[in-house]
Amino acid sequence: MAVIRDLMVVLDGSAAGEVRLKVAAALAQQHEAHLTAFFALDLLMTHDDIQPADQAERLEVTFHEHLRDHGLKGDWHEASGNVGEAVVRQARQADLVILGQVDPEHPPSSENRHLLENVLTTAGRPILLIPYIGRCGTVGTKILVGWNDTREATRAVNDAIVLMAHAHSVTVLTLYPEGRTSERGAGTSAGIVHHLARHGIVAQSAQMAVSISPASALLSYGADLNADLLVVGGYGHSQLRRIMLGGVTRALLRHMIMPMLMSH
Repeated sequence: MAVIRDLMVVLDGSAAGEVRLKVAAALAQQHEAHLTAFFALDLLMTHDDIQPADQAERLEVTFHEHLRDHGLKGDWHEASGNVGEAVVRQARQADLVILGQVDPEHPPSSENRHLLENVLTTAGRPILLIPYIGRCGTVGTKILVGWNDTREATRAVNDAIVLMAHAHSVTVLTLYPEGRTSERGAGTSAGIVHHLARHGIVAQSAQMAVSISPASALLSYGADLNADLLVVGGYGHSQLRRIMLGGVTRALLRHMIMPMLMSH
């Protein structure tokens, strides 16, 4: 992703969705990108005192107000039918897709429960995930990269280069089990740091021995760093193994405390 010219944000009428829209508008303005809002009634977080159609209309008005306030060009895309397939089709026309973390207190319908994972693994586009909790004032000023020398991590780093170019700091972190030598970890993180330097990005290499889960270690390190973006690869296993094993990606999706850019 050399440049961002097409941004897509998925909206649902929730308070977290309002935060996603603000993030999307700010990024679109920063990168002079076209902004598309995707909406479907099946995704709507309904309010008892507002009819769904009225709520959808208000959401569309709010979107166009953001376009006007930020001097942006954009489209409102309202879909029907199979929402998952419609999101994936629209996502393939974007450079970056902005989605929200699932709120366990307001989970999506059973049909859309795995929307995020499906977009990540089938759309062929990087996704920017925004936590359902938090105001998310900035995204991408302090970036932490979780590097493990895999295809997915490589894709994520490449997709995030355009965001790193605007960051104040970038840290590339390699984790290794406690008791094992850090030589390989140091080598792999240092290597990708040299690669980023050739793109004009000054990044720091870091390694950490861990006895806790990789997801917990990444989130803890990111919190200590005050990072406002975590860049990681998503799902390194087959679909069957994903379902059976869960893993780091699923843990990050469940417990994320900062925006994350994921690629598969």
